[in-house]
Amino acid sequence: MTATPKTESIASAGEFADPGIRHRIGLIELATAETAERDFHAMLPEGALFHTARVLNENPVTLENLRAHRGLIAAAAAQLVPGVPLDVVCYDCTSGTVANGYEAIAAEVHKAIPGVPVVTPVTAATAALEALGVRRLSVLTPYPEEVNSAVGAYLAADGFEVLNVASFEIESDIDMARLTPESIRRAAVEICAAEADGLFISCTALRAVEVIDAIEAELGRPVVSSIQAEFWQSLRIAGCEERIEGYGTLLREH
Repeated sequence: MTATPKTESIASAGEFADPGIRHRIGLIELATAETAERDFHAMLPEGALFHTARVLNENPVTLENLRAHRGLIAAAAAQLVPGVPLDVVCYDCTSGTVANGYEAIAAEVHKAIPGVPVVTPVTAATAALEALGVRRLSVLTPYPEEVNSAVGAYLAADGFEVLNVASFEIESDIDMARLTPESIRRAAVEICAAEADGLFISCTALRAVEVIDAIEAELGRPVVSSIQAEFWQSLRIAGCEERIEGYGTLLREH
């Protein structure tokens, strides 16, 4: 018969220290998402940390399925390190924000974390485009037509002149995440209108962050992507003013 192991306390030997985390971001991801966490890790400056929770998501990407996120957001927000203050919470879905509206998304987050600033990809992108002086823009998306129309209308209602919306027309966000950065770069350069002030690459499934510098170099104009914009705005709201190289003019100069 195996003897019960003896236990002993080492409580008196425990030492605690400040972990050095100055900026905390809560990230609410879709259950099917693969891209934003990787990109956040790649761009994250020292002293900043993000915590992730997920909401159930079903494909195909339709406005109906996107609207189903709304009732799940509060429960996801409640899982973000309870008891640890967050500087900001980011809901990581561009089309989901368009489908539900920013105010509805923020209200759901606030059910779990009252008063915390809430960032979404599309509202962060509009702030980024304004910071970069972009009013006339081209838009690249991976979405089906129904969602493309909604995104274009959202940007137009916010005062932007949307010259064109070009899409890969993919129905699954899992497949969207499989698009290579090189294919995104080629499409971005091809579809950006000559008279556009800049380009917006919509969707947090796309691996656009990896090629923003290359696209800007070819176009000679600023490029904003959903993940880049939400990361930028989340950091700035959290109080981090560090300039970050390698991911476009937005993070480098603003």
